[in-house]
Amino acid sequence: VKELGGKIKEYRIKNNFTQEQLTAKLQILGININKNSLQKIEKGNRIIKEYELTAFSVIFNVSADELLEDCKKSFIK
Repeated sequence: VKELGGKIKEYRIKNNFTQEQLTAKLQILGININKNSLQKIEKGNRIIKEYELTAFSVIFNVSADELLEDCKKSFIK
């Protein structure tokens, strides 16, 4: 989960979004995540649901596989 949260944060920063801007974009897509929840996600302290992962991939214009890439690597050692 930490790997995915880090990837979410990485893409947020790459896209020059503040946490508030990202949560607003999520809310437009019908995903109710507040800043506190986003902070937990980025730190790896909150599980991301599949529909949330899909929303992140849409906002960042990347595939869900790309977001999950580091998670997959942690299982393949």
